[in-house]
Amino acid sequence: MRIKGISGSRGIAVGNVYKYIQEEIVIPDYIVPEGGVDQEIAKFAGAMAATLKQLDNIRKKTLDEMGPEEAAIFEAHMQIAQDPSLSDGIKALVESGAMNVVAATEQTINTFADIFLGMEDPYMRERGADIKDIGDRLLRNMLGMNPRGLSHVTGDVILVAHDLAPSDTASLDKSIVKGIVTAAGGPTSHAAIMARTLEIPAVMGLGDIEAFTNSERAVVLGTDGDVILEPTDEEFASYTQKAADFQKELQLLKESANLPAVTTDGHHVELFGNIGKAKDSKNALTMGAAGIGLYRTEFLYMENDTLPTEDVQFGEYKKVAEQMKGQPVIIRTMDIGGDKELKCLDLPHEMNPFLGYRAIRISLNRPDIFKVQLRALLRASAFGDIHIMYPMIASVEEVKKANAILDECKQELRNESKDFNENIKVGIMIEVPAAAVISPILVKYVDFFSIGTNDLCQYTLAVDRMNENIGYLYQPLHPAVLRLIKTVIDASHAQGKFTGMCGEMGGDPMATMILIGLGLDEFSMTASSIPLIKNIVRSVSKAECEGIAAKALEMDTAEEITAYAKSLLAEKGLN
Repeated sequence: MRIKGISGSRGIAVGNVYKYIQEEIVIPDYIVPEGGVDQEIAKFAGAMAATLKQLDNIRKKTLDEMGPEEAAIFEAHMQIAQDPSLSDGIKALVESGAMNVVAATEQTINTFADIFLGMEDPYMRERGADIKDIGDRLLRNMLGMNPRGLSHVTGDVILVAHDLAPSDTASLDKSIVKGIVTAAGGPTSHAAIMARTLEIPAVMGLGDIEAFTNSERAVVLGTDGDVILEPTDEEFASYTQKAADFQKELQLLKESANLPAVTTDGHHVELFGNIGKAKDSKNALTMGAAGIGLYRTEFLYMENDTLPTEDVQFGEYKKVAEQMKGQPVIIRTMDIGGDKELKCLDLPHEMNPFLGYRAIRISLNRPDIFKVQLRALLRASAFGDIHIMYPMIASVEEVKKANAILDECKQELRNESKDFNENIKVGIMIEVPAAAVISPILVKYVDFFSIGTNDLCQYTLAVDRMNENIGYLYQPLHPAVLRLIKTVIDASHAQGKFTGMCGEMGGDPMATMILIGLGLDEFSMTASSIPLIKNIVRSVSKAECEGIAAKALEMDTAEEITAYAKSLLAEKGLN
């Protein structure tokens, strides 16, 4: 039986099913007696101390076995657990006499988590999962239950679970766990991220795991997002060999990570990394990135109760510029609003936030905030090749206004005798179909374009990709999307300028040859995807890709284009 899910981590794995089912947490229903409040709060304090100790132990183990980037997840968990608004909320409910400390903890955790889980952005939704993980640990410690963990798993197994928390995946032993299958989650979940770090093939988002039985044989096809249950002996033997071949391929990819991204006929392609924090740039370099194609600055705004100062921002941007040692660093100005709420900025509640007050619209409406960021970016440009990028542009007027504010900042810094790059490059994200259509006009006012395919696809196809009822309609290789991409690339090249791509499509192997053929100059992606995409680049010619792109543009449906792209990868042994 073959079950369809979502690719979380590439590769093939074979093994026996192990269903990871946790003991259910039962919330007690009792009233705190008069004079018992202090005792209840003491329970919380004890559970919190135990939770922090456990998280620190996991952090140390992760640091030793996976590295600082993965260990940082648990540093963040410890910070979230110690957030005063969390503990204050729990204590307030207990002190009011409304509920016992266990029930108060559950309610407060759920309230916090639901804010993030309701967001559109996959990264932010996963922060909700982080809070749930912390809450689960707190509650288990409070109730005297065993904490979550997978250290007891033995044998060669395919780990099957409803979902996996970061603390679950941190305890995985890749010599035992050969593949991962989850009912929930997706490619941006911590389970998927850690699976890719550990190089464990994974399929996420199956919906349910009822069809799985302990100890039965299974095959995880991580690249395709499929799981095969009860394979025949012949199938099992075949996939066992393919799994071994894939491991050899991984090793070769790592060894070639720092080779140039040049096609067989000498065409150079820029492969950049997407990052959320300054420290992420080191990993991008390790994986062979030639620059940073997207630095998401909004996390500087979302982490604190107050807006980040110019000096705080300057310090972070300078750090990335210096770490990249002269290589390009494209920094996106604050992309907040929509599903990204801020503690430090009271944004209005809107019926359609993705069509509302967000990104560049906030920046232009609040030049006091915008100028702080632009000044910090300009100052940091004295220490490296920083590019500024405006998000969510839909008109020439927006670009003109943003550039006018930038010019004001430049003059202020000149007056203050502060250094910056007078020739700093300025670009825009192409996320709105209107921007793609008028790209021949917009290009006159900027130095480059970067296509944000996540939003461009959603807006073009009128599809909420997180809506499970219509998720199948979200098709990056849809003919309309490809035509818009071609329009944007052609418009930039006509003026001697470049177009990059920083959406998920930039790291999608199925799209690589088509995008090269369309003339895309720069691909930016999650660092772990760079070796694979580089291998594809080095395996094809520009001329061949141009023919592939032309043929794809002649096709009528996304299904045809997708099947064609898959067949090309298979023919070349690149899948």
